[in-house]
Amino acid sequence: MATSTASAFLSSNSLLLRHPQQPQIKPHSSSSFLRISAVTNPDQNKKSVATPPAAASPVATPVTTPGSGKWSVSTWKTKKALQLPTYPDVKDLESVLGTIETFPPIVFAGEARHLEEKLAEAAMGRAFLLQGGDCAESFKEFNANNIRDTFRVLLQMGAVLTFGGQMPVIKVGRMAGQFAKPRSDGMEEINGVKLPSYRGDNVNGDAFTEKSRVPDPQRMIKAYSQSAATLNLLRAFATGGYAGMQRVTQWNLDFTENSEQGDRYKELAHRVDEALGFMSAAGLTADHPIMNTTDFWTSHECLLLPYEAALTRLDSTSGLHYCCSAHMLWVGERTRQLDGAHVEFLRGIANPLGIKASDKMDPKELVRLIEIMNPDNKPGRITVITRMGAENMRVKLPHLIRAVRKAGQFVTWISDPMHGNTIKAPCGLKTRPFDAILAEVRAFFDVHEQEGSHPGGVHLEMTGQNVTECIGGSRTVTFDDLGSRYHTHCDPRLNASQSLELAFVVAERLRKRRMGSKRPAQIGGSLPPLGF
Repeated sequence: MATSTASAFLSSNSLLLRHPQQPQIKPHSSSSFLRISAVTNPDQNKKSVATPPAAASPVATPVTTPGSGKWSVSTWKTKKALQLPTYPDVKDLESVLGTIETFPPIVFAGEARHLEEKLAEAAMGRAFLLQGGDCAESFKEFNANNIRDTFRVLLQMGAVLTFGGQMPVIKVGRMAGQFAKPRSDGMEEINGVKLPSYRGDNVNGDAFTEKSRVPDPQRMIKAYSQSAATLNLLRAFATGGYAGMQRVTQWNLDFTENSEQGDRYKELAHRVDEALGFMSAAGLTADHPIMNTTDFWTSHECLLLPYEAALTRLDSTSGLHYCCSAHMLWVGERTRQLDGAHVEFLRGIANPLGIKASDKMDPKELVRLIEIMNPDNKPGRITVITRMGAENMRVKLPHLIRAVRKAGQFVTWISDPMHGNTIKAPCGLKTRPFDAILAEVRAFFDVHEQEGSHPGGVHLEMTGQNVTECIGGSRTVTFDDLGSRYHTHCDPRLNASQSLELAFVVAERLRKRRMGSKRPAQIGGSLPPLGF
């Protein structure tokens, strides 16, 4: 037990080691933080084009099918772009975008390629993706303690999942760039007053005043600075010893210590300590790099296209374009039109990409989206993030899996159990019942077990703060508790205790799946891998 546990943790935590079984893709030797690729901006001297008003976005006469034709960093401007703000000061917008084009990249191409390799492992059932963080980052709550606490909860959850699944856990934050938010309505009305909707701190302010709601390009500069500072701190935590597995017993947050989840975590941490003690006795001491560092990547929704395009660079190593605002980007439910601007932009960058899929997603449309965004069918390139609610998950997800399998496409399937379970509390605040979130996660695993496919990860809106935004959990948050610590700028998030509780549920499913896969070998037979 000790050796297998330690081996899984080392594989999950290592900056240098690679899983011995790689999918059929070209290996890349760069570590996610220490080795980087030089990048240049091919459009450095090219004048920026102002974002067209949302209501009057030009639509080019289609002469090719979606996803075909020559791509450039600016071809998205020939497509219909939804969910983009209308900037009243065009000259200011052009100036800001020109400035951002000269800024250094926030992330590097080699890091994104390394993440793609890891996600390919998850697609094959040999790793598990843990993606989590804020619904929407804010300028007001930007401080080192908040970043540290969310990172620490992700480390805790990663330890729990690694122990249960006995496989590497890929840790990706919804951090260092998750500002912009799509809106179901472009206008918000309060007491008969109508103003433009709040679209995230990198676009406008959340205060319900006319001045605050005017889109301000200068906010993109501040978002860039905050993202760079956040990632700088995350790099320090990931590589400076804070994430070392020997600290596994020290990661408990104060408010989880005297709880059921805190006690379960302590028990697990002691078992991990024993496994690490064995490895240390065997010669792998605490000062070895793989014992005190971890891989950590960032991600956000690709929404504010002028900003994303301004941070897109040509990688001199591969000759490919990478969006250097995050390691991974995803396209949302409201912007995944086959002939839309967001899909057009994403198809040309080489970052790992996500596709949000609700119960409204047609299987044929998903297959076509994947074809457009991953024409070479490269494992690790596409992650399908399902968000449906438990009952819809059981009905709709099998059809998506079968369609993708029939098309022979490689994808990593993960569950977003948050967005399909949002309700309005009697007090008027949005919340999410923890039991409904758990039910959707269980449905996700049940469907993949039924279909013979791989449950590749979870995508969560969560925080390291002791908030009261989602009801339920072992330390029960009630409707009456919501107002006491409701701090979100957008949608309700799991707090640290709820996040850890969810991690134990997922870890138990991974453990059962692992034990189930061993049974045929114990009676002398073996099954082929469950990949597509």
